Amino acid sequence: MHIGEIIKTDCANGIGIRLTLFVSGCTNCCPGCFQPQTWDFNYGIPYTEEIEQSLMDELKKPYYDGITILGGEPFEIPNQEVLVHLILRIREELPQKTIWMFTGFTYDRDLVPGGCRYTKVTDSILDHIDILVDGKFVEELKNITLKFRGSENQRIIDMKKTRAQGSVVLDPLND
Repeated sequence: MHIGEIIKTDCANGIGIRLTLFVSGCTNCCPGCFQPQTWDFNYGIPYTEEIEQSLMDELKKPYYDGITILGGEPFEIPNQEVLVHLILRIREELPQKTIWMFTGFTYDRDLVPGGCRYTKVTDSILDHIDILVDGKFVEELKNITLKFRGSENQRIIDMKKTRAQGSVVLDPLND
């Protein structure tokens, strides 16, 4: 996996002050995407143990509410294999921090058994994140007044409630 960018003290990609990780690689290639350079799986720098440790060290700072992982596309199959370890490590070492993820895939179609991006680690990722913003960016549905979304088809999903209930529970931020 490659990293396109790391933004420290970000407040644009989730609630509170966040550490934001842009991973590289995306096959959705949405027209109007704000990060088209991250479509390339080799864009940026390789993800290493040293980078992971630096993310953990940064996230330990008390002013961070959590981490946001987006891209590119975190749910591309090779990215899931790497990100599951980071997510589980954050849950173990920093359980008070929230984890947000953005995906151009649809939770209840693509990230479920039989879905096009479901792997042996997908459930582990979904079980350990707090918020999933799902859905492709659709330029014709672009709406700059939306919170934490670019187009009206995208949803902010409360993953803790969704996983407990067994069906999608939207976060109040969708209003």
